[in-house]
Amino acid sequence: MDAHGTRNTRVLLALTAFTNLADGIIKIALPVLATRITSSPGPVALVALTLTLPWLLVSLPVGLLVDRVDRRRLLWLANGVRLLAVGWLFQTVTAGQVTLTSLAVTGAALGIAEVVAQTAESALIPTLVPRAARERANAWITGVETAANEFCGPMVGGLLLAAGTGIALGATWAGYLAAVLLLFLLVGRFRAERPAAAAPRKDAGRAGGRLTEGLRYLWRHRLLRTMSLILTVLCASWGAWLALMPLIAKELMGLSTQEYGIVLSALGVGGLVGTLAVVRVNRLLGRRWAMFADLLGTLAMMAVPVLTANLWAVAVAAFLGGMGGTLWTVNARLISQNLVPDALMGRYSSASRLLTWGGMPVGAALIGLLAEWFGIRAAFLVFAAAIALTIPPFLRIVTTDELRRAL
Repeated sequence: MDAHGTRNTRVLLALTAFTNLADGIIKIALPVLATRITSSPGPVALVALTLTLPWLLVSLPVGLLVDRVDRRRLLWLANGVRLLAVGWLFQTVTAGQVTLTSLAVTGAALGIAEVVAQTAESALIPTLVPRAARERANAWITGVETAANEFCGPMVGGLLLAAGTGIALGATWAGYLAAVLLLFLLVGRFRAERPAAAAPRKDAGRAGGRLTEGLRYLWRHRLLRTMSLILTVLCASWGAWLALMPLIAKELMGLSTQEYGIVLSALGVGGLVGTLAVVRVNRLLGRRWAMFADLLGTLAMMAVPVLTANLWAVAVAAFLGGMGGTLWTVNARLISQNLVPDALMGRYSSASRLLTWGGMPVGAALIGLLAEWFGIRAAFLVFAAAIALTIPPFLRIVTTDELRRAL
């Protein structure tokens, strides 16, 4: 790895650590604050929904923006919005005026900022990190992302919330501020590379054509399309799990805030183990079976709460889900970075996440409705069945030969 590649990887690692630590704290803080206002699963799921709904609403225009303007400036903008949103929530909490509406508004602002930040950062990786170093860089970045967001963030968030909501929000604000400062250290090209001259498409001059170009590229590519559709189901299940676990922890399991943070942290521990093992697992089992582990892990994560409310059983299932998620993410990112042109990376990333991460708010909303109508355990069973249905298309299409050609 060249000097600039090494420096950029380190900066991106630090940037990922601070932002995802802050995200992990806020991810536990908003639903917990909602449970202090209501015990109804619908409103609690709605608050969680606001954090991920922007992936459905603004992904495509954000992707076009990322391919047109300076990506580092977009990261500054996103983190500025995060600072304002968390600062406003801090004021409402300290004034004793926090409501479900204020939680939802904060969640929506943070969700939109996350779409911008994640799309811009993912598009920067292939331009700032040499191709030969991307697998290791992706593994490190994914590991830090998972450990901070799913392990350290929720655990620290639980402890900070126990110490005081204002303390938790203050720590979140400081994390986003650190990200703003770290961006000054990146070196390289921050705009998309202009493609070579080519025959214009019929829709090339239309805003709608440019907007959906990444989605069309994804849909025409059989491997990328299949991976995205499977991941949509998995992400919907994660969104469902995260939306109602605060209520399960409180109403069915009787956990304290700190204990709930430990359950969430099991996701991060699994993700960290997956990060450390991904290169070895790829060599031992192959990328195909490493990615298949995500289907099995997420299936366990959704099925275990149907069978038992035991704290450690649920935590072990979360661990398996976190480990599988990291194995999938590292390999899927490397595949897309090698297949997708840089000039299209922003729009492709936004289109992919529209389908995949956009499944998270759908899952959060759906499980809230199912839980209201049929109960929480029945709702989790529906998602477990949906994950099981993704296994046949994965085995048929995501083959070793297809993955080898992609890399």
